[in-house]
Amino acid sequence: MGRPTRRAFALAALTAWTTTGAAARPGPREPGHRRAAEEMRGVWLATVVNRDWPSRPGLTAAEQRTELIAHLDTAMRNRLNTVIFQVRPTADALWPSPYEPWSQYLTGTQGADPGWDPLGTAVEEAHVRGLRLHAWFNPYRIAMHADPSGLVASHPARRHPDWVVAYGGRMYYNPGLPQVRAFVQDAMLDAVARYPVDAVHFDDYFYPYPVAGQTFDDDDAYDAYGGDFPNRAAWRRDNTDRLVREMAARVKEVRPGTEFGISPFGVWRNAATDPLGSDTRAGVQTYDDLYADTRRWVREHRIDYLAPQLYWNIGLAAADYAKLLPWWAEVARGTRTKLYLGEALYKAGNPAQPAAWQDPAELSRHLTLAAGHPEVRGHVFFAAREVAADPIGAMARVVADHYRQPAKPPR
Repeated sequence: MGRPTRRAFALAALTAWTTTGAAARPGPREPGHRRAAEEMRGVWLATVVNRDWPSRPGLTAAEQRTELIAHLDTAMRNRLNTVIFQVRPTADALWPSPYEPWSQYLTGTQGADPGWDPLGTAVEEAHVRGLRLHAWFNPYRIAMHADPSGLVASHPARRHPDWVVAYGGRMYYNPGLPQVRAFVQDAMLDAVARYPVDAVHFDDYFYPYPVAGQTFDDDDAYDAYGGDFPNRAAWRRDNTDRLVREMAARVKEVRPGTEFGISPFGVWRNAATDPLGSDTRAGVQTYDDLYADTRRWVREHRIDYLAPQLYWNIGLAAADYAKLLPWWAEVARGTRTKLYLGEALYKAGNPAQPAAWQDPAELSRHLTLAAGHPEVRGHVFFAAREVAADPIGAMARVVADHYRQPAKPPR
């Protein structure tokens, strides 16, 4: 069938959900209802280690496609408007890339052609359904293991072993090498050139999270390129800033109108470390541990949007959602960077999580709090598997309380 028929079907399904199902549940008129006509309602669709999709490697092309379409339909039924699709989880590709091999998470074998184009299909089918599709890339992660022989023989990391740092049982490209930054940008921008993606998206991984007792060995790169900096930390932050600054400019060159957004760990710095920081006692600070000055990117409009991962409940002593929310709102105030909030749907109903996450209303309360801060332009939920399963009805509660009408994402 042609595109108009598929679009009509999708819109009919959305209309049906608007008048039936979860939408029929009575709920409070949220304080931020005035913004409901335009807000981010996103979901991350993770592919690394088959987290959300495909359900396992080795499915047929038809089975993979069916599962992918099901996630898009589920997003639409929940009146979400954006899918953030992980298309380069480990220096690989979910499209026919001339730079990097096909992802092993498709077929079970890195470099094996899956027989279809997941990213091309995702963009087309998302747009048919009125969904935005953000292409989610991990810039530096090479593999979830530390064995180069476990990579396909043609892998760039095997052809350039000097680019690779093994750390914490995984392999990463070295962010301190200019040739690495140029290569990863070229690899990612190939997808932007090929497909009308609505945005390029990075998550929280720049330099890797600290591993106790281990050192990220970038001595040679620091000796070669770090001479103008007061210390290694400042040099590393500059490397991350360069990646962000260069990628932002190149995205606009390759496909004007495409946005560039980042979803960092939710704590920039603790107030005990920096008076500009948040009233938190987080064990990780992006500025100091991941070498990412996320606050600067917002204040200087380096990126189009920031979606900090506020994956904590209201009242948590070390990182209280109710304290981080106004802190980030203040950071975004008066800037041109749109602020979205990352929400930990995956914690809802998980028995290993604090008692607050056993309450189906916890996430809905997050959105109610955020509605009082006009700087917050929407929310993104981690992740697609939980949107589909919704074990304790936390997503249904969000939809009933806050998403009773469709909304377009901000532009």
